[in-house]
Amino acid sequence: MIRTKLALTTAAVLIVVGVTGLTSTASAAGSLTGAGSTLVAPLMQQWANDYKSKTGTDITYGAVGSGAGIQQITARSVDFGASDAPLKPSQAQACNNCVQIPWGLTAVTVPYNLPGVVNLKLTPSVLADIYLGKISTWDNPRIKSLNAGKNLPSTHITVAFRSDGSGDTYAFSNYLWKVSPGWKSKVGIYATSINFPVGVGGRGNDGIASVVRSTTGAIGYVSASYAISHNMPVAAVQNAAKKFILPNLKNISEAAKTIRKIPASNEMHIVSPSKKLSKAYPICTFTYAIIPKGSSKKSDLAAFVKYAISDGQKFGAALDFAPLPAVVRNAASRTANSL
Repeated sequence: MIRTKLALTTAAVLIVVGVTGLTSTASAAGSLTGAGSTLVAPLMQQWANDYKSKTGTDITYGAVGSGAGIQQITARSVDFGASDAPLKPSQAQACNNCVQIPWGLTAVTVPYNLPGVVNLKLTPSVLADIYLGKISTWDNPRIKSLNAGKNLPSTHITVAFRSDGSGDTYAFSNYLWKVSPGWKSKVGIYATSINFPVGVGGRGNDGIASVVRSTTGAIGYVSASYAISHNMPVAAVQNAAKKFILPNLKNISEAAKTIRKIPASNEMHIVSPSKKLSKAYPICTFTYAIIPKGSSKKSDLAAFVKYAISDGQKFGAALDFAPLPAVVRNAASRTANSL
């Protein structure tokens, strides 16, 4: 289980660099509404409860998926959106002077349903070919060669994917796009919504999890926090250093070491990082707040973001959110100040 693998302590999450003014600028009678990422939703619940106790500000959040979150902030039907997928140029233009601010760091896991099979190992090429439909049974020789001694059945592999616009899909397909020439040639893109070659769609993490849990032989992808809270076994995925890695805090933090400089847009990709990062879990992602500049609630929004990237990080460890690297926190704080 992921929970037993957590290698960083909550104390490590509390380290804060260059972020000030966390609660004093928020209105005690204020309220903020947001919508988007299901991946960040468990962390958002902790943030909302703690932030209200500190400031009196109500945070209402709808976990409707990253794609819908981008749509809602573009339409200004909420005060902020939340997405694990950075804005595409066309989305940034449509959002009309929105900024994206990284405020969480976690992983997308690969849960599976194979009774009696523990510690399943998958390589990038095998995982990609499962999702391309090229590997269709669990006793395929390529899977068996990775899992010597395991009793892998001849069961058909049921592939599960998100049917709604999802940041999890963005990160997962970004990973497949990077590691698999076959994915590039057949699917060709990474995005919040993908026409998967094979499989069964489910809405939200709940939808994928329902398919996986109810179908022997199923495989899917869900956020790390969801896998933890629902006790789902997940595969160890081989990284660029050829090591099979589980998505614990230490290995998520290792992946984030690939980030040295932050672009003006704050867009970052950390899937399949360099083999120099030998302990890095290869399917990691930042998740972002999307906020329009010049909002009538800009002071409250800036204060909430600064809380989330500092005090709010203490809730991450139990949910498999690793602490934001200092360079990312500082970039997030600068962007919040620009609102």
